[in-house]
Amino acid sequence: MFPGGRLNPRMLKQMQKMMKDFGMDSEDLNVVRVIFEFEDEEWVFEKPKVQVVDIFGVKTYSITGKPKKIKKEEKEIKDEDVKVEITEEDVELVANQCNVSKEEARKALEECNGDIAEAILKLSE
Repeated sequence: MFPGGRLNPRMLKQMQKMMKDFGMDSEDLNVVRVIFEFEDEEWVFEKPKVQVVDIFGVKTYSITGKPKKIKKEEKEIKDEDVKVEITEEDVELVANQCNVSKEEARKALEECNGDIAEAILKLSE
């Protein structure tokens, strides 16, 4: 640590010059999100401070921020598509309303995620 917890501008300039002389370069990156993915969870950093340091062509990334930890099971439940059950009554209703076969009615209902009104409108076009 530096005396007083602060780095005066003159020392900062000297340090930057020394870093350049030793083949080191650093840059702050404008990052929106960083995600670390593990086998059982993910760490999501929203609006982190990310700095890349290049030392003789080897880049090292430094991330500052607090991650939100998400268990894989929770994520899988959110990402899982909800399967809508299409009943035989729904198929008959759509088929009768649109004067189409039950196969066409079922296909329209599947494409509309079981929404009867949307399926009827789709078949009426």
